[in-house]
Amino acid sequence: MTKPVWIVIPAAGVGKRMQSERPKQYLKIHQKTVIEHTMDCFLYHPDVMGIIVVLHRDDPYWKTVSNNLPLNIPVYTVEGGAERSDSVLQGLDYLSMVEKVDAEHWVMVHDAARPCLTQQDLNKLLELTTRRNAVGGILATPVKDTMKRANKNSHTILKTENRDDLWHALTPQLFRLGDLQQALHQGLDSQANITDEASAMELAGHSPELVEGSSHNIKITQPDDIGLATWLLDKTDAV
Repeated sequence: MTKPVWIVIPAAGVGKRMQSERPKQYLKIHQKTVIEHTMDCFLYHPDVMGIIVVLHRDDPYWKTVSNNLPLNIPVYTVEGGAERSDSVLQGLDYLSMVEKVDAEHWVMVHDAARPCLTQQDLNKLLELTTRRNAVGGILATPVKDTMKRANKNSHTILKTENRDDLWHALTPQLFRLGDLQQALHQGLDSQANITDEASAMELAGHSPELVEGSSHNIKITQPDDIGLATWLLDKTDAV
């Protein structure tokens, strides 16, 4: 049987590449914001105990979103930091103070702008919690395209990289609260380059598992991604 899990959603970014007047997580798809679609992936799952949303200090949009949320599970908010890793750690530190939550509880960190996570992929990742002594893992997809490395400061090809054993890291990323807190604190204290939660765990000496997920689990980053996310959500709703 899978274990209960808390969700941390870092949503303090401003999304400059979207060329929009508001952060990408607050753009609308069918009358709901992207972050509302993202939260819908978790709000009604039986193993999800609650959600921590990490916000920018000057966020003017969350109040409208929070007014539309169901009351079936707790949703807490906390102020984020300068980088994603800082924001995730703020969320974890807040969660550690929630009543009846301890270091052994499982936590999933999921991007605010990934609204197309399927319940099937979520359940596949949660299966890791049934394994004794499992460190945790991430959703990911194997690299299929030819990979080119560019010359520094130019768009010319330096060489073709071997794509064998290369994976695209996705979210959610699942670890025990205490392990991930410690890994992030250590990584930030050493000024390491922490690009996701798994990289912090790797630096701490762990080997997270790769759980193959769907390529539909896109992160909205560029303006064209809104159209693709809309199509994917429509397709999911039609099933």
